[in-house]
Amino acid sequence: MNPRQHESHQDLLAHFDPADVSGAAMDAIIVPTARPAVYLRQAIAAAKDRNVFLLLLCSLRSTASSAALEAKNAGVRALAIDTDLLNPGLVPEFATDQVLRFTRFQRQTDTSFKRNLGLLIAVLAGWKRILFLDDDIELPHPADLDVAAGLLGEYPVVGLANVGMPDNSVVCHAIRDAGQKQDTFIGGGALAVGEAAFSSFFPNVYNEDWFFMLDGMRLRPSASTGTAVQKPYDPYRDARRARSEELGDTLAEGVFGLFDSHLGLAHASKAYWRDFLADRRRIIRDTIKLVQASPIEAGQQARMVSALRAAIGRSELIKPELCVRYLRAWQEDCVRWRQRITDLRRDHHGRSGIEHAVAALGIPPEARSGTDVELTTGTKPRSAALPSAAPV
Repeated sequence: MNPRQHESHQDLLAHFDPADVSGAAMDAIIVPTARPAVYLRQAIAAAKDRNVFLLLLCSLRSTASSAALEAKNAGVRALAIDTDLLNPGLVPEFATDQVLRFTRFQRQTDTSFKRNLGLLIAVLAGWKRILFLDDDIELPHPADLDVAAGLLGEYPVVGLANVGMPDNSVVCHAIRDAGQKQDTFIGGGALAVGEAAFSSFFPNVYNEDWFFMLDGMRLRPSASTGTAVQKPYDPYRDARRARSEELGDTLAEGVFGLFDSHLGLAHASKAYWRDFLADRRRIIRDTIKLVQASPIEAGQQARMVSALRAAIGRSELIKPELCVRYLRAWQEDCVRWRQRITDLRRDHHGRSGIEHAVAALGIPPEARSGTDVELTTGTKPRSAALPSAAPV
């Protein structure tokens, strides 16, 4: 075994040309959003084009009322929820959260909470095929949603291939920008999920979508098809970004490196992580040297080096024992989440629909806004009517 970070994980995926796949209907598009409602127009357009229900999970600069109004104006069936107003206990407290609590590695974002909430709503609503879609992703071919849905019977997780800004960590962006080979992987920005994968959860760590694709031991059968476009952004604008990503990027790259080598999590020992961390830090140091020797503009060079130094500074605090402890806690969480999903399915057997999901989770009226618009496309709506509370 040679513990190292791999430049690509594409061999772990099945790849499909959309023209070769029989499509199916997607039940819902779920958008965790923190930006103003104008950023939802791509998701709304895709939902309208494919006549798909839209679930908008809002916080920060996004509000349920403005998000639902944007959907209503487009004639799209939608429910928007202000997640800041919800009881955090809606989603189980995870052992992985406890491992990182009160440490420098604790992550102050709500993306995982939103995505896990989306999974709970999907289970209670009786949805079978959903798409997680970020609010900075464009879908040039909305029909790709049908293609992805058609693959979900055989592949519980299907990502739309990103042809826009590469979906990488700051470190991996720098590796590529320094002239080295660096691939991307499918991710939560445009990820179709079938019912079989609802028993996975998103831990609150960077690369949470990579961990979601696992079943607790190995990568679920996963595929890539279609096209998504990540909008451009500057990964080096704030060095804190690289610092906050380092633990999750290390863990995910280390785990997927094992899969690339046809090994499993049983090999993720302290000795493995000691060697992997050493290789990770070597890569970052080598990238700093490559950046400094490159013709990259001086100001950009400085930002890149600052970000990389922030990453390696945080990496020096990651111990092999922490990696082992985190993965053990994550496996405990996988069991806990599967039990939660099993209990929900048992306790709510025979009941479904978005109204039932909202009631079962106790989402209060003040936290939600919806539209009861039904599209006049000549096709039967694929979701139940929205709750009447707090209409837009």
